[in-house]
Amino acid sequence: MTWTETLRTGWAAIRTHVMRSTLTVLGILIGIAAVILTVGLGLGTQKDVSDQISALGSDLLIVRPGSSTDSSGMRGGFGSGTTLTRADAEALASPVNAPDIAGVAAEKSTGASLEAGETNWSTQVVGTTPEWLDVRGRTVAQGSFFTADDEASGAAVVVLGPETAEELFGTTRVVGQTVTVDGTDLQVVGVLAAEGASGESDLDDVAVVPMSTAADTLVGGADRNAVSTIYVQAASSDRLSAAYQEAEQLLLNLHGIDDPDAADFTINSQDALVSTATAVYRTLTVLLTGIAALSLLVGGIGVMNIMLVSVTERTREIGLRKALGAPPWAIRRQFLVEAGVLGLAGGVLGAVLGIVGARVLPGLLDTTVVVSGAAVAGSVLVALVIGLVFGVYPATRAARLAPIDALRAE
Repeated sequence: MTWTETLRTGWAAIRTHVMRSTLTVLGILIGIAAVILTVGLGLGTQKDVSDQISALGSDLLIVRPGSSTDSSGMRGGFGSGTTLTRADAEALASPVNAPDIAGVAAEKSTGASLEAGETNWSTQVVGTTPEWLDVRGRTVAQGSFFTADDEASGAAVVVLGPETAEELFGTTRVVGQTVTVDGTDLQVVGVLAAEGASGESDLDDVAVVPMSTAADTLVGGADRNAVSTIYVQAASSDRLSAAYQEAEQLLLNLHGIDDPDAADFTINSQDALVSTATAVYRTLTVLLTGIAALSLLVGGIGVMNIMLVSVTERTREIGLRKALGAPPWAIRRQFLVEAGVLGLAGGVLGAVLGIVGARVLPGLLDTTVVVSGAAVAGSVLVALVIGLVFGVYPATRAARLAPIDALRAE
């Protein structure tokens, strides 16, 4: 028999038992679809985390103050103290002190209620310097950011996030409008470009004012010079480690601390967060793919069982072919082709189901699913291999049947 005749005969045998063939294909179909979706979910989640971290900058260091202690002796967690000041930020920004640091932006943030006419909205008000825009990798969609002169004079200006502008005015075209923050009127000079969410914070729901304005009108008191966060941008991603060491040593010296373990501040690297998140989601993807692979194993066993049943049912046919001169390799090839067709059909249909699921799941689970072309092609190839591998035993069994015994079979 030629390959064309073999394929035609195999397809006819599969069509003869449509229900049985469908159930056989179903096991592989589910396994392939599960593999594609689990890999897609893992890649999608990893992409979301990477995008959120990249929104802050892969060459960024985040310096936060140490813990605080109230009058009763109760200590708060790291980030609750007032151990970082504007002087620290200015020292870090000096090329003489830290040559591997390209930019520094300090933040003084607090929750506040903004009012615009009859509308009010509670959000995070961030006091910072003009360098914040570049260090945080943000851009202005409408108007402009405040200037160094605005910062020096404590100008009553504000730059709104797009979501904050929408909530207060119903539009992002609000340059020139006035908002009131804790009784202080501020003129809107710009609107930030949309960035989305990062972790638990919404980067689009924020009001940014000059640091001096925040210190004079929003915080004041003994904490006037304290800052809640200092963002440190390395000169390049390759120099991030050097910038980390320079920032740590400089702050230890400024605070008179000899032991790094006793530091009253913490420095977090975005690069470390990316590596940790990637490792976690790689492990999760491998685990989910392993579970999906069990479905493929079950599907392969199903192919073998169905092919064994087919050999039993077609014993007389096998005997007749051998009596007419068909060699064992022709019989073996016939059943391997049928098993391969079943595996390939399950793989193709599973790939289609997986791609469709990848389009539907994001709307249902509010998550990103990334369909990998390599995963789809690999899954189809694996399905074909599974069909062939689990078809070897039935095909070999059929090829070894003696013609006389096969013709005598009932």
